[in-house]
Amino acid sequence: MIAKQDVSPPFPTGLTLDALAKNWWLLLLRGIAGILFGVLAFVWPGITLLSLIFLYGAYALLDGIFAIMAAIRGGTAERWWLALIGVLGIAAGLLTFLWPGMTALVLAIFIGAWSLIHGIFEIVGAIRVRKEIDNEWWLILSGALSVLFGLAILIMPGAGALALIWIIGAYAIVFGALLVGFALRLKKHGAAAR
Repeated sequence: MIAKQDVSPPFPTGLTLDALAKNWWLLLLRGIAGILFGVLAFVWPGITLLSLIFLYGAYALLDGIFAIMAAIRGGTAERWWLALIGVLGIAAGLLTFLWPGMTALVLAIFIGAWSLIHGIFEIVGAIRVRKEIDNEWWLILSGALSVLFGLAILIMPGAGALALIWIIGAYAIVFGALLVGFALRLKKHGAAAR
């Protein structure tokens, strides 16, 4: 007979949820930044590619900074996925500012790859806390949306600049709204835990 193995995590996962709940406002800021970026993309649909590049670079950089801050303030080993999202966001933002003359096709591929990887890590993070919080689907859905958006851009990178702006704007608004919803859920969890 085979003995049951202990499959519990090597460190308490409750610390991760508590850290997320204490820093719910950082997720809220990430969500608000996404919504603002999306609204700006719709308000200025005729912006030049250079403006789109700078808007996207600013969004990716802010999202990365807020994710890193949330990972640092959490202080547990479980936060690696959030730190990685932050590093990827900062790298995406910096590369966008360093090479603003990228063609629309290269930018589309870059945005698609970043969104795909970003979404995968959002889903991983949500799965890590799914047993500790109700409605973790907010974060899973935002990650799934990022994956689908990234795949769509990678499959059709030759889309027109205006269509790309609208797709990116819609994605950012929905993604931001989902993060805001998750942040507010974390805020309620943090208040209930006190």
